[in-house]
Parts: sequence; structure tokens; C-alpha cells
Amino acid sequence: MKNLKIKIARMEMGISQIQLAEMAGVTRQTIGMIEAGDFNPSLRLCIDICRSLNKTLDELFWEEDLK
Repeated sequence: MKNLKIKIARMEMGISQIQLAEMAGVTRQTIGMIEAGDFNPSLRLCIDICRSLNKTLDELFWEEDLK
């Protein structure tokens, strides 16, 4: 499942995948794969991304339709 929440938050801040990757300590490819839904980040990386984007875990990673 794509993570459009990260992409939207990143774009609202006006930063690129490269900039977010540097802030979170990963590669641009990792950010791209997370946004595309091809990679499930560790909790540590989720927290680093949230801090970089000034968002909470719920705001970026909570899925409303969990069943």
C-alpha cells in the first residue's frame, strides 16, 4: 500500500526525497520505496521520518481501514 501521507507531508514542507532521506539518515531510494509501498520501515526509521516531517506516527503511518 502506497504511503501518500509521507509524500504529502514532504511536499507540504517543500523538501525532496533526497532531503528527507538525509534528515532521516537513509538513502533516497529507501524513501522512494516507502512512499511507493515497496518497503516497510522499522519503527526507528518511522520515528526518524516523523521527526523530520514534524508529524506523529499516527499522522503518517496509521491505516484507518485495518481489519
